[in-house]
Amino acid sequence: MKITRFNRKRDLIIINALVWSPRSRRRLRLAIDTGSSDTVVTPDLVQELGYSVRDGERIMTIRSAIGKEQGFTLYVKRFSALGFVASNYLVHVFDLATGNDLDGLVGLSFLKQFNCECRFPAGRLRVERAAMDVR
Repeated sequence: MKITRFNRKRDLIIINALVWSPRSRRRLRLAIDTGSSDTVVTPDLVQELGYSVRDGERIMTIRSAIGKEQGFTLYVKRFSALGFVASNYLVHVFDLATGNDLDGLVGLSFLKQFNCECRFPAGRLRVERAAMDVR
């Protein structure tokens, strides 16, 4: 079991994460978002890591609270959050209307691998890998 701390006074649960490209790695600040089916990072971040839309898997359009957004999907070399690492991990690359303090969202594509318990008064997330039912 892994414990991740967050600032319980904020309106969002913000965690630190890491992402790797073939050339570098970068620390991220991501919001936990159980309303997002996918993990999302910003275009500025992937450009900083040396990726471009040409490295992407496919172009996509999503509808969000701020309207239609065009972006793409991309496999990053490694992704680490909540004390766990995923290799060759698919992220969605879209602009977010979150301001400058966030690099993206951790969505269900990552979270559904785990049992998560949020202890708001303590500002802690308890996370353990889930036993997956393969039926």
